[in-house]
Amino acid sequence: HTTPEKFYVEACDDGADDVLAIDRVSTEVTLTVKKDVPPSAVTRPIFGILGTIRLVAGTYLIVITKKKKVGEIFSHAIWKATDFDILSYKKTMLHLTDIQLQDNKVFLSMLNHVLSVDGFYFTTTYDLTHTLQRLANTSPEFQEMSLLER
Repeated sequence: HTTPEKFYVEACDDGADDVLAIDRVSTEVTLTVKKDVPPSAVTRPIFGILGTIRLVAGTYLIVITKKKKVGEIFSHAIWKATDFDILSYKKTMLHLTDIQLQDNKVFLSMLNHVLSVDGFYFTTTYDLTHTLQRLANTSPEFQEMSLLER
């Protein structure tokens, strides 16, 4: 969900009420609930957040807008991110000079090129950041941690 003041990222899990709120001015990230999302917010589906990047014009949020299932590991779906959107935190570019606008346009073009290269894979239920050998040698406490805590 997008408003002029914030981005709201709603969890898609059944029964989840949590919403990640990202302030577009302060860049502060907080956790809120669905009822705090204004009805005037522009809503569209995304499949994840790749991250943020700071360019000449300010901070941008990179979101995954399309995905393709490419396989499974132990019944955990592995997805390939196939399309992205780069969303500006700024509402306007009036604060930039013509040279800064051109530089920002070049950097956005370079970023779009990098995102178009194959190689962005993800899963929400399995740890792709550790090898199977390392996972087999971890403690039970580590295994019980959420992917975020790891």
